[in-house]
Amino acid sequence: MLYKNFLKEAKALETEFIELRRCLHAHAEVGFSLPYTTGLIFAKLREYGYTPEKCGLAGITATVGNGGKVFLLRADMDGLPMREETGLPFAAHGGNMHACGHDMHTAMLMLAAKLLRAHEAELCGTVKLMFQPAEETLSGAKDMLSAGVLEKPTVGAAFMIHVLSGVNAPVGSVIVPRGGVSAPSADYFDICIKGKACHGASPEKGADALLAAAHVLAALSSLASREAGAGERALLTVGKMAAGSAANVIAGEALLSGTMRTYSAQTRETLKRRIAELSRAVASAFRTEAEVTFGKGTPMLKNDASISARIGEYCRELLPHEYVLPADILSGVGGSEDFAYIAEKVPSAMVSLSAGAGEYPLHHPGVCFDESVIHTGGALYAYTAARWLGDNA
Repeated sequence: MLYKNFLKEAKALETEFIELRRCLHAHAEVGFSLPYTTGLIFAKLREYGYTPEKCGLAGITATVGNGGKVFLLRADMDGLPMREETGLPFAAHGGNMHACGHDMHTAMLMLAAKLLRAHEAELCGTVKLMFQPAEETLSGAKDMLSAGVLEKPTVGAAFMIHVLSGVNAPVGSVIVPRGGVSAPSADYFDICIKGKACHGASPEKGADALLAAAHVLAALSSLASREAGAGERALLTVGKMAAGSAANVIAGEALLSGTMRTYSAQTRETLKRRIAELSRAVASAFRTEAEVTFGKGTPMLKNDASISARIGEYCRELLPHEYVLPADILSGVGGSEDFAYIAEKVPSAMVSLSAGAGEYPLHHPGVCFDESVIHTGGALYAYTAARWLGDNA
């Protein structure tokens, strides 16, 4: 079978891409501001014989192949604005950190790029590489879509890999989705409560925005469990609360910021409406007013059943069967993924790759990833694209 040696070839390239990953890790950047990251990717792609192009504010695309149908491979590039506490010799020191493994994703897709370039003559179509910024702010995929990432050439299907840490699965094993939702929608919201400041010795002359905010926070804490239907999964988190300027001053304004994650469109709309209604009603009881705004977000990630089944077959061809696991080993409400915007437009699937069962989960300042999975992910990216193109030639 063509490409059957991709895993072996990827293993032979492992050292190069572990080093690339460490460079990316040490220079973690966030959002759309990725000058070091994008500069390195552009340079390496050109070194491999590609002609990379900018797509949107900070995205990068490149293609390899021979016309025909187009399969897209996506990796995200951004880190998180948090201080690293891993103690690694290549730890980032600039106040940002790759705590979600996007440096791993980028290294894997770069490895796949090198493999695919070496086998370009054998491809039965075209592979489009998508290096995306600003996944953590749920805005990068949408920006690249607006810039035409699925056009010129027109993409027929898409695939991404996400590493996991702290899961009960052997390192290097892949978790293959079924058709349907595998990542919840996400919505960020702010609740601004406006009252009236006054001296702390005369609270009756003001309207305490901080007190109202505390009661709004308490009310919201039970919203998901009381407003979502039986069997529905939903999670509402208020992670930020700010108010007041002095210990003896009644706060005239308070701000609550949070996120909401749901697995159905109906629950998403219901909870958004109820967050606004409940906040306003509780604030009013304390003679204050609440203004609720919803900002950036992403829809649910829906895996195409046909693509997911096909990728499961490819995984079992490439890897030992005991390293290909069903989606039901993962449970509960997980992180959202703005690849969902791509999946709304073309048949798509997301595979998870176990990169360590350490004590720290994703987004923890101490999380570490097992670099031995980089060659697995790179081979899987390349193999999936090549096999899909062959099946659909």
